Amino acid sequence: MKPERIAHRDQKSYFAVLLDDDNRKPIARLWFNGKKQKYLGLFDDDEVETKHAIESLDGIDEHAEAVRGAVARSVA
Repeated sequence: MKPERIAHRDQKSYFAVLLDDDNRKPIARLWFNGKKQKYLGLFDDDEVETKHAIESLDGIDEHAEAVRGAVARSVA
């Protein structure tokens, strides 16, 4: 997929990563507003979000395969 199709929106409680700037095609949510714990939110086939605890942005690499799956579901 072309990187130009990836968009973001900063909400009050999370940072949304979207496909085609469409909130019905979420790829991930970054929950960084808390002072103690940060989370990466990923969606399954039923559009249920699961939050994964991460220490920093580098922690997203541990979930690369799940992020690729979220992108594939958004494209379909």
